[in-house]
Amino acid sequence: MTAPGRSPQPRTGAPQEAEDAIRAQIGHSVERVFADCADDAAHAAVERGEWPQPLWQAVTQAGFAAATAHASHGGIEARWIDAWPILFGIGYWQVPLPLAETMIGAMLLSIAGEQPPPDAITLIEHADDAQLALGGTRQRPTLAGNADRVAWARHCRWALVSIPAERALLLVDLRQDERVQLKPGANLAGEPRDGIVFADARVALRVAQPLPGLELPLRQLGAFARSAAIAGALESALAQSVRYAGERIQFGRPIGRFQAIQHSLAILASEAVAARTAALVAAASAPSIAAGDPSRAAFDAAVAKLRCSEAATRGAPIAHQVHGAIGFTREHPLHRATCRLWAWRAEHGSDAQWALWLGRAAIDAGSKGFWPWLTAGAQQGCAGPER
Repeated sequence: MTAPGRSPQPRTGAPQEAEDAIRAQIGHSVERVFADCADDAAHAAVERGEWPQPLWQAVTQAGFAAATAHASHGGIEARWIDAWPILFGIGYWQVPLPLAETMIGAMLLSIAGEQPPPDAITLIEHADDAQLALGGTRQRPTLAGNADRVAWARHCRWALVSIPAERALLLVDLRQDERVQLKPGANLAGEPRDGIVFADARVALRVAQPLPGLELPLRQLGAFARSAAIAGALESALAQSVRYAGERIQFGRPIGRFQAIQHSLAILASEAVAARTAALVAAASAPSIAAGDPSRAAFDAAVAKLRCSEAATRGAPIAHQVHGAIGFTREHPLHRATCRLWAWRAEHGSDAQWALWLGRAAIDAGSKGFWPWLTAGAQQGCAGPER
């Protein structure tokens, strides 16, 4: 049986076999660490407002947080398609950590030639919910303004901030006494999503945008990462639903034998596969230290986030319908997957926002430009890991 997040790959020669071996090793490590450490105790700690240190320690010791960084910075220069099991596993095991954010931050800093910090990193997009201004001098820059719904801010030492107008990324220490004030908040799943007020906060590091091919690197890479996590959470909801349908006896037989339940599970499975496929295509083009195609990455991330958000909207209610009342209780783990599905839809751009972005891209390219580019890109994307 194939473990979650991994799938059999065709053998097409030594290079492909080496890549498959790396991905399989990462997948086995992910399954071992997340299955053992992303447990009830870790979730209970987060619910109490505490940092799940044992889980974070296990993740960092396994090398997940720095996997995408340069080898000289403690990473393995993993491509995003290699790191797919980590991102998928975040959703499948509902890992209560800013792991994806830290991986993105570590990669961007490493590409810029800077050593990523050893602590957790959160991301702040200068987008609809952030009003930020860069001040100070070139030698001593400062940051003023506010940002809302910042993932895990209360537990992160560092924030990587995008300033598109300056074509720059800023690394800011979030522990600056009165210069950085936090307003605790949470998403629907109870994950920390805090407000931050910067009062001329000192900027520890300013680097030029290291991925010129991406207009909004934090938003677009974040959208891809959330898409992979949504695919994982959908797979978890599907697995729980299939298992429950086989165990729950009604009218003398498991409810999974009733055609109506089978039909619902088939729809849920199709949504899970669609989400996984879209996220895998985005993973194949997402830029990394080793590879990537920035010219396609933004488009693929937009498609993935849109399709995965739609799958979450359609799939989560089916999982609850199959489980009935027990699926809504705190004692049952289903809510950890479904609440994250509902919450993650809106993070790093909602499906409506990405649909608008895709529509504008089609209009800007015109009928003679968009379709040839789209079909050529689709052919390239099919050469990815799931061909």
